[in-house]
Amino acid sequence: MMDGEGTRKNFNKESVSGCVEKISVDWRGRPCKPNTHGGMTAAIFVLGLQAFEMMAIAAVGNNLITYVFNEMHFPLSKSANVVTNFIGTVFLLSLLGGFLSDSYLGSFWTMFIFGFVELSGFILLSVQAHLPQLRPPDCNMVSSGGHCLEAKGYKALIFFVALYLVALGSGCLKPNIISHGADQFRKEDSKQSKRLSTYFNCAYFAFCTGELVALTVLVWVQTHSGMDVGFGVSAAAMAVGLISLISGTLVYRNKLPRGSIFTPIAQVFVAAIKKRKQICPSNTEMLHGSQNIVHGRISSTSSNFNNLLHTEKFRFLDKACIRIQDGTQMSESPWRLCTVTQVEQVKILISVVPIFACTIIFNTILAQLQTFSVQQASAMNTKLTKNFQIPPASLQSIPYIMLIFVVPLYETLFVPFARKITGRDSGISPLQRVGIGLFIATFSMVSAALIENKRRKMALNLNKTLSIFWIAPQFLIFGVSEMFTAVGLIEFFYKQSLEGMQTFLTAMTYCSYSFGFYLSSLLVSLVNKITSSSSASGWLSENDLNNDRLDLFYWLLAALSLINFFNYLFWSRWYSYNPSLSPSLNETQGQDSENHSSNSSKHIGANNIIP
Repeated sequence: MMDGEGTRKNFNKESVSGCVEKISVDWRGRPCKPNTHGGMTAAIFVLGLQAFEMMAIAAVGNNLITYVFNEMHFPLSKSANVVTNFIGTVFLLSLLGGFLSDSYLGSFWTMFIFGFVELSGFILLSVQAHLPQLRPPDCNMVSSGGHCLEAKGYKALIFFVALYLVALGSGCLKPNIISHGADQFRKEDSKQSKRLSTYFNCAYFAFCTGELVALTVLVWVQTHSGMDVGFGVSAAAMAVGLISLISGTLVYRNKLPRGSIFTPIAQVFVAAIKKRKQICPSNTEMLHGSQNIVHGRISSTSSNFNNLLHTEKFRFLDKACIRIQDGTQMSESPWRLCTVTQVEQVKILISVVPIFACTIIFNTILAQLQTFSVQQASAMNTKLTKNFQIPPASLQSIPYIMLIFVVPLYETLFVPFARKITGRDSGISPLQRVGIGLFIATFSMVSAALIENKRRKMALNLNKTLSIFWIAPQFLIFGVSEMFTAVGLIEFFYKQSLEGMQTFLTAMTYCSYSFGFYLSSLLVSLVNKITSSSSASGWLSENDLNNDRLDLFYWLLAALSLINFFNYLFWSRWYSYNPSLSPSLNETQGQDSENHSSNSSKHIGANNIIP
């Protein structure tokens, strides 16, 4: 894809010094033209892939527990863990996708290659669901009391190979879809910088659209035409998404890979350890790599380079920038001497870890909505009319029906209004947006616990079945929560990363989903172990929800979510934005004030920062 080998070599050479060159090229490796490449026109093709890929993966993931339980005959708790482990793996593999993109392949080729890997997984799933000899004999898990023959041997092997081909492809795609679309907007252009926040909202709108179609049309197809046809439709949707990606090839702005992104990070730690006995100078201008930063200003000698201003946190890492004066003219090894920009990028990576960790419980709640809440709906009255029943998995479409209206209203009404008050391009800061979402998520589990308690009592005491619409509030509340948290987190990670590491940092957002789903599997196992005894089973150990205590499990998650919110408040106030990553002076001032980054202001006056 890239023909400009000389450009690539020059790029990598400059990257070693800690200054990352802002070079974007077209599909032939030539420098991009502002009026021809990038912008919303190019981003639309990426949004097309976002919508169709989400449509394909959501149709599989959100109804997978039904297929695993009814067709593969795994026990309910094991089925839930299969789903959460699958989805967790999808998001964990996003780190691999981010690394390959930033280091070696670039976003476009990473999406192109792994898009076809995901497509092959969908096709294999469809083939297995279609051929009876690749599945265990038909059996009703509920009426048989869970004594059906479980899929084992080559049948289980084919299933898991297909499932994890989908996981590998989707995981490596996800961070690249977001970052490649965002790369179409030049942050140095004030007009395009403002449209970046709009793009993130558009990406979430495409996500909601894909989810909505998956949870209505595709789940209905799975229910009425069979899972083989449903998986086949997912494969077709994925193919359309790849066509959308390829169609925009001529207008994309492509970021060149910079070699291993972990090498500069490792160099900082190695250099800091080697020089641990050195004393940091009181004048930060004496640190290596601060030559392009003069009196608190970023030097404008080259508009093609990004430098990060020095901050006071993690001062021990600054020792990596101390130049040893031994009287010789020989330059020190990059493993002994790093630039301020290199060190500040490592500081950012360390600083975002607590923010990242605070979203894990949020995604554990999401895991329940895609597993136990689907089974909860299956135990309720799904009839809408005498002749039409709602597929339990389709209940998850309710928040997305709402969000396809709420997201445009958020962008067109709330953001301009908030922008007038705060002066931020995005209305409110990404960290504020995440905090609002984490607070709202608690009430999703409160609603779920109350309704499950009511459903269970009616089933056991009155022999009545509660309507499926009673659990709609828990999906609606979480949908609003996700609109704030998911978009805010992606925007936060993308804007806090240096050129050349944006895909990998964006992947950390998806890695939070992974840890959330893995934590869900761990919690289910721990809760069963702790609450079981010789005379009674655990809260979630039965295949019948009427005998389980899912309501108590929901209350546990609500308590953990509330504790997590207060934990997030502490870390969000502790976090300090690096001033040189702020897109505008107003945003920098607002963020510095919000986060009380007084230490940085001692060395860098806010009025001296060049936007």
